[in-house]
Amino acid sequence: MKLLVATDGSKNSLRAVKYAINLVGRLNETSSVTLISVHDDVALNHARRFVGKRAVDDYLRELSDTELADARKVLDKAGVKHDMIIRVGRIAGEINAAAEQGKFDLLLLGSKGRSALKDLLLGSVARRIVETAKVPVLLVK
Repeated sequence: MKLLVATDGSKNSLRAVKYAINLVGRLNETSSVTLISVHDDVALNHARRFVGKRAVDDYLRELSDTELADARKVLDKAGVKHDMIIRVGRIAGEINAAAEQGKFDLLLLGSKGRSALKDLLLGSVARRIVETAKVPVLLVK
């Protein structure tokens, strides 16, 4: 089973990583885990004019590396082999596209557990992923 775990460095996303480890341990077949980190760069378009595209790309890569560090440590400690995908763009769209393109069997992500009212007003990346995903999604609280 191919598992894609979206992570943003939060405790919630780390719970999804730990759940993936648990799931891999329960499966009798060979499983793989891929971590994905996506950053929306729209807000940085203005900064590109002043510092250049390369500086913004380097900043986003560093940010992703930092956010993936704890998840990688947990997977390494559990002895679960993994790889990573780092993308830039609209978060929900990029995660769903990676899940489809990589032919993943399951997409795992942490739920922030916000109230329904806040989700209604602010929107939710997790909600957008669930609504538009073409692969099964597991939200981990």
